[in-house]
Amino acid sequence: MKKYTFFLLLLFFFPSTNVVSQPVRIAILSDIHYLSPEIAQPGAALEKYETATGRNLSDLHAVLDKTLAEIEAAGTDILLITGDITNHGEKQSHIDFTKKLYPLQQRGMRIQVIPGNHDINIPDSRAYIGEIPAPAQSISSKEFPEIYGPFGYNGALKLDTASLSYLAEINENTWLLCFDTNRYAEHKTTSVSGGRILPSTMNWALDILRQAKAKNVTVLGMMHHGIVEHMPYQATFFPGHILENWESAAGILAAAGLKIVFTGHFHSNDITQFTGSAENILYDVETGSLSQYPFPYRLITLDSTSLSIDTRFIESVPGTAGLQDKYRKTTESIIRRGVRARLQQTGIPFADDAREALVELLTGLNVLHLKGDEVLDEGMLRSIQQFAEVMDDENFDINSFQLDFPPADNKLKINLK
Repeated sequence: MKKYTFFLLLLFFFPSTNVVSQPVRIAILSDIHYLSPEIAQPGAALEKYETATGRNLSDLHAVLDKTLAEIEAAGTDILLITGDITNHGEKQSHIDFTKKLYPLQQRGMRIQVIPGNHDINIPDSRAYIGEIPAPAQSISSKEFPEIYGPFGYNGALKLDTASLSYLAEINENTWLLCFDTNRYAEHKTTSVSGGRILPSTMNWALDILRQAKAKNVTVLGMMHHGIVEHMPYQATFFPGHILENWESAAGILAAAGLKIVFTGHFHSNDITQFTGSAENILYDVETGSLSQYPFPYRLITLDSTSLSIDTRFIESVPGTAGLQDKYRKTTESIIRRGVRARLQQTGIPFADDAREALVELLTGLNVLHLKGDEVLDEGMLRSIQQFAEVMDDENFDINSFQLDFPPADNKLKINLK
């Protein structure tokens, strides 16, 4: 039984001198999973959806509205959205979400979006009206840049011909390289979670990075999927949450001069770094989902030499004062249910006390990872110790399990020069 200890922890653990005249204020949102109220109305179908997902649509719409208001109040110049804009690719959700963006744009905010795996060509999109869910119309890869033309595509410096990747300008000294890493052409019955950068898209991006180097332009990246592991063996046990051949992709882009990529997809607030063969460092700045605990968004200040990251969490909305506590409990319950099911699927014979200790441990680790900057409290340490004891594993040491890769997850300054 000892040999299973570390394996199970991994398996169930749910990543020249340029001159900028004025600092640029950037906000980042990810995995909003917006579901339009036009196709989600009170009834048995919606109630079942909310119970299964732990999402109360009234709360989530209020969270989104408050987040956008706070972002605007912070004086944001550019809003980045790193995919999974809609719940599951519903055309109505896309259309109605843009109605949230237009007022911000009209008041001077620039907005750049990139699709996620839940946004395009979804065969099983659903509307939740009445007693049972009904099929809902999704959108094609051709429609996405049409709907979101004002939010990245129409003003792009360059468009990739092989994907929905594009290049945008932040200012005269900084570009934003937006990667489409999704596999929507492969969607048959539902969405494909995993991501990749097409070879032709990689060549397109490398050409841009070469041009940027020649012009002394800094390039920031944005994509839906993680490009660097955010935990040990993430690519092995959660391949759908990181790019295929991530080490190769990260190494190639780091060597070409890309220093920072903004990502989402894993629904966790985490920052990690990759050091290439030439000691080039690439940071993966993953922003958690705005559709679940802990409801994060990022505020970033970019100047000529550095990028400073701050993270905010929505604490309350009208009608729900204790938003964090309410949804932490809901999330714990959903994760606990999932852990129990996956333990059952392993077929490993556990004693009852060992199983319960493991369920609590893995649930706690998951919840900690969602918010970032994981710190083990006394209860977690006791849970780990109890698990080690029931597993009769004298060699297990929490210090040997790196719960959170460096650097800090929620407040960080990254030097660009």
